Amino acid sequence: MESKWRNISSHQYFIFNSFSDLGALKPLVFIPFFFLVIVSLFANSLLFYVIISQRSLHSPMFILIACMMGLNLSPPLLILPYLTVNLLFDMRGIYLSGCLAQMFCIYLLGTCQSTVLVLMALDRYFAICKPLHYQEHLSLPRFLRFVIPLLSRNVLLVTLVVSLAGRLPFCFSNVINHCICEHMALVELACGSTAINSLLGSMSIFLITVLDFCFISISYVVIFYSVLRSGTAGKKALHTCITHIIVMIINLAFVLATTIMYRIRNSIPDAARVFLSVMYLFFPSCFNPIIYGFRTTEIRQHILKTLSSCRPVQTVKYP
Repeated sequence: MESKWRNISSHQYFIFNSFSDLGALKPLVFIPFFFLVIVSLFANSLLFYVIISQRSLHSPMFILIACMMGLNLSPPLLILPYLTVNLLFDMRGIYLSGCLAQMFCIYLLGTCQSTVLVLMALDRYFAICKPLHYQEHLSLPRFLRFVIPLLSRNVLLVTLVVSLAGRLPFCFSNVINHCICEHMALVELACGSTAINSLLGSMSIFLITVLDFCFISISYVVIFYSVLRSGTAGKKALHTCITHIIVMIINLAFVLATTIMYRIRNSIPDAARVFLSVMYLFFPSCFNPIIYGFRTTEIRQHILKTLSSCRPVQTVKYP
């Protein structure tokens, strides 16, 4: 069956067709995205600067938060140029190679965010459950034993998903019903069988999102049990765990919402579906640093000091 489509010309140039039903109101969609990018740029950059510049914050937990801030900022900045030319200047075309490159970057950054949440849970587990051996377990050589397999998994699965999508013959249509190169939005344009692509996409969600969520959940169950058993010893560290859990729930909620929207796509307008699926990339990057900034005492104190030092000094004039 696959050989039947191999000799048919496949599209190499695609057109984004998102928000087309809004007509003249289409440029207005750019406003909330641009606003969130500005907030995200300021909040993530501020937290990243505070953590890097303050030596007292150079512990594994805060370094992981800084990594999360960098990952939060990358997808919006990667997507904003495409949204700008699409929504404001109606330039909606993209070549297949550019589409696949965008897809690879978006998904790899998303999987790395999940990996950082796993490492945060691991950090809290050693800090609360094995405090005497915390520095030993979180030393760089041992820490890399956790990082390298997870990153290798992410790169391997994302590369397989994107490369198999790029091999499909696109002979029916070249109109992508989205404003970015989302995997299923591209795969649904293929004229050959997409069963392997769907299977691999589902496997990737399970092997990354679901397994990471299960590991994180088990880690925090063990942590909560350890804190309850030890009384008040780990209450302060537990506060940080709750912050991580809030961030994890927000990220997971948007992943599930995006997945469900593709299952019920006929029940909601295309513009609303596309808008919510893109917000999945923008909303967490905007609110994650706010959550960490407000709920993490050490970071909040240094942020207040940094902001207060930036205030202009008023000179007093004497008569």
